[in-house]
Amino acid sequence: MRFLVDANLTLSVAPLIRALGHEAIDVREIAMGNADDSVIARHARKNAFCLITRDKDFGDIRNYPPGDYGGIIVLDLPDDFRTTDVLRLLEVFLSRKEWLQRLPARLAIVEPSRVRFRPN
Repeated sequence: MRFLVDANLTLSVAPLIRALGHEAIDVREIAMGNADDSVIARHARKNAFCLITRDKDFGDIRNYPPGDYGGIIVLDLPDDFRTTDVLRLLEVFLSRKEWLQRLPARLAIVEPSRVRFRPN
C-alpha cells in the first residue's frame, strides 16, 4: 500500500511503514509539513495514498469522504501516548492483512483498544 504520513506524527512513522514493506512518504519530505489540511487531502487523493494522521478533522466523512482516498487512518490516541506506543500500535495495525484489505476507500479510526471502519 501507499501511505502519506501527516506532520502531526513523529518522523519515525514513515520509516516504520517502509520497513513493513509499504510505500510511505512523510509530508515533511515533500515540503508540505506546514500545508493546510485541504492541500494534504488533495495530494493524498490525487496520488491514491492512504492518509495517516492524528488530526480528527479527517475523521469527518462529510468533508473527507473515504471513497475519494486510498483510505484514511485517524489515530485517536491519548495526548500522553509516547512515540514507542504510537509505533507499536501502527505496527500491529499494518501487520493485520485483513484490516489492510478493508482500508481502501474507507476510514479507519484506530484507538488503543479497538479499530473502527467507516463507512460500513
